[in-house]
Amino acid sequence: MKNRTLKKQIVASFAIVIAVLSVCTFALGYYIVRTDIFERIQTEVERSLEGARTVYDEQIRRIGASFDIADLNQPPDVLRDKMQVHYLYRISVAEALDHPSEIVARAAGQQQPIGGTRLIGPDELAGMDEAIVRRAQIAVKPKTRDHAAAPATLASAMAKEHAVPVIGPDGTVTEVVYGGRIVNRDYEFVDHIRRLVFGDEVYRGLPVGTVTIFLDDVRISTNVLDEDGQRAIGTRISEAVYNEVVQEGRRWRDRALVVGHWYKAAYEPIYTIDGQIIGIFYVGILEEPFHGRAARVLLAFLAVIVAASALAFVLAYILAGSVSRPVTELLEGTQKLSHGHLGHLIRPPHSSIREMHQLAHAFNDMSVRLEEREVRIQENRQQLEELNKSYLDLLGFVAHELKGLLSSAVMNAYALRDGFLGMINFKQKKAVDSICRNLDYLAATVIKFLNLSRIERDKLEINKTRFSLWQDAFGHAVQTFSKLINDKQIKVVNEIDSKLTVSADQDLMLIVANNLVSNAAKYGAAGGQIMLRAEEDGSRITVEVYNDGRPITDTQRESLFKKFSRLETPEKKNVKGTGLGLYITKQIIESHGGQIDVEPKTNGNSFIIQFPKE
Repeated sequence: MKNRTLKKQIVASFAIVIAVLSVCTFALGYYIVRTDIFERIQTEVERSLEGARTVYDEQIRRIGASFDIADLNQPPDVLRDKMQVHYLYRISVAEALDHPSEIVARAAGQQQPIGGTRLIGPDELAGMDEAIVRRAQIAVKPKTRDHAAAPATLASAMAKEHAVPVIGPDGTVTEVVYGGRIVNRDYEFVDHIRRLVFGDEVYRGLPVGTVTIFLDDVRISTNVLDEDGQRAIGTRISEAVYNEVVQEGRRWRDRALVVGHWYKAAYEPIYTIDGQIIGIFYVGILEEPFHGRAARVLLAFLAVIVAASALAFVLAYILAGSVSRPVTELLEGTQKLSHGHLGHLIRPPHSSIREMHQLAHAFNDMSVRLEEREVRIQENRQQLEELNKSYLDLLGFVAHELKGLLSSAVMNAYALRDGFLGMINFKQKKAVDSICRNLDYLAATVIKFLNLSRIERDKLEINKTRFSLWQDAFGHAVQTFSKLINDKQIKVVNEIDSKLTVSADQDLMLIVANNLVSNAAKYGAAGGQIMLRAEEDGSRITVEVYNDGRPITDTQRESLFKKFSRLETPEKKNVKGTGLGLYITKQIIESHGGQIDVEPKTNGNSFIIQFPKE
């Protein structure tokens, strides 16, 4: 991952947050605008449909009202013009009862006025005036739809009709007068509804509000315009709307593609007085003006978001600078501290952020304290170096002087014990044996301190020669501690090949062998065994010294190779030691580029050393 500065990181984080909030806000605004505007349009369409249907029903009532006030004894032609209807007829009651119009038949049968919508079939239409026939005939435009084959020319008509029975002197119906308006091509009526409901608003040559009346699925009266700018009569409704409204008898509300333009539309069935669906009443509002209005609102909303985002980004950039600048200065200060410029101070930041001032003061206080501490450490180090030098000088001097004195004392003690200075009795020999053992331990201790002095002074010189690992090191060590081994009846099992040679410092490796064999004999179980193994693994030599005894624990293992460290075990309480043997062994092995470790076994412990063969 590419590293970025704190300022860039803060600005990038703010930019992401601003971008996410802006997108979410715009999406929410888009949803609200679209939902609010278009849901309102749909609600308005439904209200418009109710209003248009009211106007439609009101015209039927007005025809009936004109019958109520008219003198029905006047000639039909005169009454037709006065009542402003397209047709008016006066027929006998017998003809009325057998008339194809359910309105006329019901007026005769029920002896009361009645009005509604009805379908005028081709046969009846053929007997009407030529003007009505021409009005009714509409060229039907073809449509790809698996519906009953429609005629090329519509030969039926929809009529808003009213019938009034004429009561004779005897109180019975003698005649029926009926008349109505043909809906086919009745543009005045649909335009009147549009003006009442929507007004005369036009968008790019298209009326914003439209009203259509369908006979079955064919437009017979509309103010929807086709591609040529003509009223789109003869065009047909979509299959989905037809099935929902005509076949299922339900109102349909949704978007509709009307002659190539999208409208928010509402459709409902047109029923006869017998409950038969013969057509559809449609009201629609053109979507395009509202899309433009929504786009303008969204653009204004987007402009506000962009302006707010830009302002927020500028403020974020300024804030990032005020935060990152003190942190950058603090980082530079820490880098100078890490390069040893203790006591370096930074200026308090030009920021109103309290924590930044506190951080700067804390850094300066830390820098001053570190400088003071470093001065004290240097003084203490110098004192420790002088004390250590004195300790090492004293250690080397004392060990060297004691070595010379002990050599003479050991030689005289052994000469006395072995009778070279005259015979001694049993008690005297026992006392001299004790003196010899103590002198041997003291001599070994002096040698260890001499070796420790060399190690501490970094004067452990490595003089490599090639020698036999068994004969010149471990075999010699076994021979040296043979008395101790025999006294504890320990069996030594050697698996080191006598022909195995190594290139190392022979004197130092003899010290390693003596320490490991001595420890195995001292701390091994009486009557147990010591096993010595060595093998070549490529360019490395691995030596294992095993002795029976108590396995050491993980806690004891951690301090086993430390200076002056002795494990607290029952076996070691009766064995004298300085705690330097394994420490010196470890230093010698590591100076040869090797390593030493201990592995607890089931009934004992194995000390394993590895070092380069060459």
